[in-house]
Amino acid sequence: MFKRKIETLINNYLENEKDKILVIEGARQIGKSYIIRKLSKAYYPKYIEINLKDDFDGNKYFSSDKVKTTTDFYYQLTALYGDIVGNKNDTIIFLDEIQTYPHLLTMLKPLNQEQKYNYIVSGSLLGVTLKHTFIPMGSIKEVKMHQLDFEEFLWACHVGKDVIGHLKRCFEKLEPINDGVHEIMLKRFKEYLLCGGLPDAVKEFVINQNIMEMRKVHETTYQHYKDDCSQYDLAHKLKITRIYEMMPSYMENKVKRIQANQINNNKRDTLAKYEDEFDYLVSSGVVIGVKAVSNPKFPLIESSSKKLIKLYFNDVGILTNILYRNNISAILKSDNEINLGSVYETAAAIELLAHGHELYYFDSKKVGEVDFLINNFNNLSILPIEIKSGKSQNAFRALPKLVNPEGNYKLPYGYVFGNKNIIEKNGNIITVPIYMVMFL
Repeated sequence: MFKRKIETLINNYLENEKDKILVIEGARQIGKSYIIRKLSKAYYPKYIEINLKDDFDGNKYFSSDKVKTTTDFYYQLTALYGDIVGNKNDTIIFLDEIQTYPHLLTMLKPLNQEQKYNYIVSGSLLGVTLKHTFIPMGSIKEVKMHQLDFEEFLWACHVGKDVIGHLKRCFEKLEPINDGVHEIMLKRFKEYLLCGGLPDAVKEFVINQNIMEMRKVHETTYQHYKDDCSQYDLAHKLKITRIYEMMPSYMENKVKRIQANQINNNKRDTLAKYEDEFDYLVSSGVVIGVKAVSNPKFPLIESSSKKLIKLYFNDVGILTNILYRNNISAILKSDNEINLGSVYETAAAIELLAHGHELYYFDSKKVGEVDFLINNFNNLSILPIEIKSGKSQNAFRALPKLVNPEGNYKLPYGYVFGNKNIIEKNGNIITVPIYMVMFL
C-alpha cells in the first residue's frame, strides 16, 4: 500500500540471509502482515501464510498438543497445504501471530536447521512472549517494526525525496528554509498529528480523504489494544486497562509521569507495585515508556529509574482521536488556543523510537525538566531535546543549565523543536522546526 523503510531490511534478508529466521515484532495494525506478504510473494513462487491466532481460535492444528516435534509440524503443514508445498528453493512459510503458540518459537531453530523450507515470522505481542519463552541463541533475527514514521507519511503524501533531502541538508548545516516550504511541511506535520501512522488510517486520510473512516481505524485499534490486556489474569488485566485508559489525563498534566497512587486510588501504592503492568504495556508495543534519569550523563541507562516513568501512545492518531475526535480544526488551525504539548511530545517520542533511540527524561526541582534525553554514541555524550508546540519557543528552564560549559553537566549541545521557521544555533542550543525531528 505504502512504501516502508523496513522493506529494505526484508528484501536484504530474502536475498542474502538464510542462517537465521527473521522475526518481525510490532503492535497490531501497523502493516507487518501486508509488507511480509507482498515481499515474500515477490521472491518465492510458492507462498504459504498461516495465521496462528486464527488457528488457535479455530481447529488448533498447530497447538502444542498436536505439534510437539518438527515432524509433527511438517505433517500438519502438508496435510493442509500439500498441493502448494515445494522445497527450500521455491517455498516460503509465513507464520503470523506466532506469540499465540510459544512452543513454535522454540521450534524455529530446528526448523531452520533442517532446511526443508524458508520461514519468516511476525507477532504482535512478541515483546511480552519472548521474555517468557526460551529461544535458542542464534536461531532468530529479531526486528522491531513501527507505524509509519513522519518521513514515511511524507512519502505517502507524495512529498518528493529531493525536498526531504534539501531539508536534511538545512538541518545538518543550519541553513535557512524557504517560508513557503516551511508552511507546507508544518501543515504536513499537523496532518500527521491528526492521522498518525497506522496504515489503514493513512489510507483513509491520504487516499480516500475520509476523516470519519480514519477515526474508526483509530477507535478500533485502541479497542484492540485494550482487548489484548485480556491475555493476563483478571487482576493484571484490570490494572493494565486502567493505566492505559488514564494515559490521556496524565499527558495533559504539567507533570506527565504516572502517579501510582491514582491507579487504584490507594495513597500507599508505589510504581514498584505496577512494574509488571508497565512492562506489559511497553513490551507489547502499545505504549512508549520514557524512564527518568537521576543524572544526565552517558550512558543514560546507568542512572535510569523504573520508579518514575512517562508513557506515550504508540500512535499519535490514537491520541488525537481520544482528545478531539472529528474536530480537525483543533490540530490544523494555527490560531487556536488549544495546548498541543502532549500531542507534539507523542509524535516526537514515536519518531525517536522509530529511529532506534532509547528514551529518557530528566526532572529536577533545582534544574527543571527536559522532555527527552537520548544517548549520542558518536561523541559518547547526551543529547537533550525540548519539544515546543506553542508560539513561545524559549519557555524552558533546564536546557540552558544542561548545556552550560560552566555548569555541572556540560553537555555539548541541545535541541529545541518548534513551530517557527527558525534554524539557528544560540550558544549550545540549536533551534529548528518541529518536523526536523525526523532527522535525529
